Amino acid sequence: MEKNDHICVVGLGYVGLPLAVELSCYYDVTGYDIDAALIERLKRGVNYNNDVDVGKLLECAESLTSAEEDIASCNIYIVAVPTPVDKDNVPDLSMLKSATRMIARYLKKGDVVVYESTVYPGVTENVCGAILQGISSLESGIDFFLGYSPERINPGDREHTVKSVTKIVSAQTEEVADRLASIYGSLNGGNIYKTKNIKTAEASKVVENAQRDINIAFINEVTVLMNEMGISIYDVLDAARTKWNFLPFTPGLVSGHCIGVDPYYLIECAQKCGLNAEMVGAGRAINNRMSSYVSNIITESLGGVAADGRGIRVLILGFTFKEEVNDIRNTKIFEVHNLLLASGFEVDIHDPYANAEEVRKAYGLELKENLEGETYNCVALLVSHKMYADMDKKTQLALLKKGGVVFDLKGIWKNIEFPQDTTYITL
Repeated sequence: MEKNDHICVVGLGYVGLPLAVELSCYYDVTGYDIDAALIERLKRGVNYNNDVDVGKLLECAESLTSAEEDIASCNIYIVAVPTPVDKDNVPDLSMLKSATRMIARYLKKGDVVVYESTVYPGVTENVCGAILQGISSLESGIDFFLGYSPERINPGDREHTVKSVTKIVSAQTEEVADRLASIYGSLNGGNIYKTKNIKTAEASKVVENAQRDINIAFINEVTVLMNEMGISIYDVLDAARTKWNFLPFTPGLVSGHCIGVDPYYLIECAQKCGLNAEMVGAGRAINNRMSSYVSNIITESLGGVAADGRGIRVLILGFTFKEEVNDIRNTKIFEVHNLLLASGFEVDIHDPYANAEEVRKAYGLELKENLEGETYNCVALLVSHKMYADMDKKTQLALLKKGGVVFDLKGIWKNIEFPQDTTYITL
């Protein structure tokens, strides 16, 4: 790092906030987000993501801003804004482009712009670089420099954090790559991997998550086959794991901002090259069908569509995209909920981690505050939070009407002996 470097992290979500907070322990950092309400909450130490130490957050609170002019003095910009897909699963680069245009208005000779957002190969240089160059009238690779360092944040994972994972860095020149390696390396003890160019780093990110998506898709596909044959996939997996090189993937609803999104960036890249990413697309199609598959199992267990449109009650346990996190982005539980509603059931949702205000804002749903006082025809355990895994039989049965159904997506209650008049179903 150079003596007068001033780093700006643009986008203070699941990726940018932990990075800004940790970097501020070593460097002069400004954290920017377009959401003024978010900045005000963070300044008070309120972080809905629960992914940073409150003490550290408050220490750097004064350097957080939603006023873009506050980034003018920075000379290294790290962009960590969302790159989702639209309703047609086409990559949406609008937020990335907007952040880039903002930076371009303040870009100076010698500045470095690093992207952490997921993109397909070529976006950093051909899309973002072109925007920066056009607005600033500076020349990319000569007057200012580009870099790419894919984020590897895993929400809720206290082991694989920004301070412990191997960080990939890339840049237009070796000198800038070394400079970025020094900055990121200060956080993780120098655990850095430099790729030969920016496109390689961009590709590594989408390939990582597409591979995981495909592996889960295989398990989801054979789950459907096993169930047709009356065999529990979890019993099969218990046996298969005894082989030393078996990969321990499990069936489920693939949600969140990465695995369910990033493969579409690889598909887009293939199409731009005149190719068809057949396996990647097939994996996405299989995983997207799981919401319908799960809702159909629940519906059939309750005798099909509710004829009178009311009176049959379902309780969904879990709404976040995976266990022990409060991240509700792209959660497939929403799809299951809507499909059950369409079948005429009354549906409640409980989740001890999901923020009720965020769920209301993003999905228009109200979460149950507690699990007391009401009973249901079906309890559908869809997210294996520890709270649910630790439930005793008395608590479980208190939620059920007589002759009720328990659907356990992850099989975490499969060793519990339920009463004979209770139907237990797992995959």
